[in-house]
Amino acid sequence: MLRVAVVGAGPAGIYASDLLIKSGEEVSIDLYERMPAPFGLIRYGVAPDHPRIKGIITSLHNVMNKPQIRLLANIDVGNDISVEEMREYYDAIIFSTGATGDRPLPIPGGEHSQGAGEFVGFYDGNPDFERSWDLSAEKVAVVGVGNVALDIARILAKTADELHKTEIPDNVYEALNTNQAKEIHVFGRRGPAQAKFSPLELKELDHSDTIEVIVNPEDIDYDDASIQSRHDSKSQDLVCQTLEGYAMRDPKGAPHKLFIHFFETPVEVLADNGNVTGLVTERTQLDGTGNVHGTGEFTTWDVQAVYHAVGYRSDAVAGVPFDERKHVISNDGGHVVDDEGNIVPGLYATGWIKRGPVGLIGNTKSDAKETTGMLLDDWRNGKLAPANNRDVLELLEAKHIDYATWDGWYQLDKAERALGEAEGRERKKIVEWDEMLTHSRAK
Repeated sequence: MLRVAVVGAGPAGIYASDLLIKSGEEVSIDLYERMPAPFGLIRYGVAPDHPRIKGIITSLHNVMNKPQIRLLANIDVGNDISVEEMREYYDAIIFSTGATGDRPLPIPGGEHSQGAGEFVGFYDGNPDFERSWDLSAEKVAVVGVGNVALDIARILAKTADELHKTEIPDNVYEALNTNQAKEIHVFGRRGPAQAKFSPLELKELDHSDTIEVIVNPEDIDYDDASIQSRHDSKSQDLVCQTLEGYAMRDPKGAPHKLFIHFFETPVEVLADNGNVTGLVTERTQLDGTGNVHGTGEFTTWDVQAVYHAVGYRSDAVAGVPFDERKHVISNDGGHVVDDEGNIVPGLYATGWIKRGPVGLIGNTKSDAKETTGMLLDDWRNGKLAPANNRDVLELLEAKHIDYATWDGWYQLDKAERALGEAEGRERKKIVEWDEMLTHSRAK
C-alpha cells in the first residue's frame, strides 16, 4: 500500500488526494491541516458573497468522505511534528500549504497600505487575523486588477445588511456596520486587455443596487498586442466588453461609487503620522506590446486608506527547501529539490506553494495531476523509501498533539449551521480557534 501524507487541506491538497485514490493504486492518505477546519482557500480566502465558488466545498467534501482519507487537523507540520519524523510513517509527502501572506507594496509610503490578505482574513473569519477593522475612510484606494482586488472593492462598497445573509460572523458584521466608504478607487497600471478579472466577477460588481461601477471612457484603449489578447482569449474579450459597457452607460444613481482606473501606476502613498492622506499615481501609455511606459503626468488622489492586492506570499515549512525570492518550495514541477537542484526523494509540492499564487481552481487541478503523476511514477519504479508499518497516531499521542478529525469537522459544521439557522441564513462562521475545537469534540 502507498502511504502518503498531504500537508494542507485546501483545494490543492484535496485534489491531489482524489487523484491518488483514482490512480488504481491501493493508497492510504493522511491529510494534515494547521487550522481546526479543512478547505483552506475556499473557507478563508473567498469572499462570503460568492456562493457559487463556495459551492466547490460540496465537491471537496465528497472527496474527504472517501475512506482512504483521514483528516488530521490542528497540527502545524514543521512545529508540532517535524518533516523528518513524518517521513518514517509515509512513503511520500505532498506539500499543499498555499499562500496567505501579502507581498509588500514596493513604493514610498507602501508600509502605510493594508494588505489584501489581511483584510480577506478579517472578513472571512480566519482565526489567525484581526477581529476588528478600521473602516472610517470615506474614500479608499485598491491597488491591483485581479479578482482579490474586486472582492475587496465590492465588500467595501456593499452595506453590512447586504452581507449579513452570508456566513460572516458577528464581529465582521459589526465592523462593516461602521463602514464609511462612499468612493472606492481600483487602480491598474495597464489597460483593460491586461486586467486579470474573471468576466463573471466583473459583472457581479453591478448586481448590487448600492454600487455604481464607473470607468472613464479615456481608459478604454488598446494597442496591437491588446487586440491580439482579446482575439486569443474569449474570457479577456468578455472582460473588455464589460468594462466598455461600464464606460458608456448612463449613471444609475447608486450611493456607493466604485471607480476602476486603468493606466495609473501607484508611485507613492502619502501619510501624516501614519494616517493615509492620499495616493500618487503616474499616468501610463501602451507601447504596442501590451506593456506600458510612464508619461510623467502625476495625479494625487484624495483617499484615506490604501489596500494593495499585488499578490499573496507563501511561508516556508521547516525542514523543506524554500525559494526565498519566489516564495515557493523549491521544485522541478512536482518533486521538491534542494539548493543544488537535486530531487529530495519522497517530497512533493502542489498548488500555490509550488507555483506561486496565480491561476484559478482549474489550474489547481491540473497542477495536482502533474505532481501526483510524478509521485506515482516514482512509486511504481521503486524510487520511494518504504515507510514503517506503524500508525502516526502513536507519535501524535506520544507528543500530546491535540489533533482534530473529519468527524470533528461534521460537529463544527453542524454548530455553524445551527447558528446560521437561528438567524435565517445557511451558516454563521465560528471565528475563535478554541471555540472551533470545542465544537469539533462535541458528541
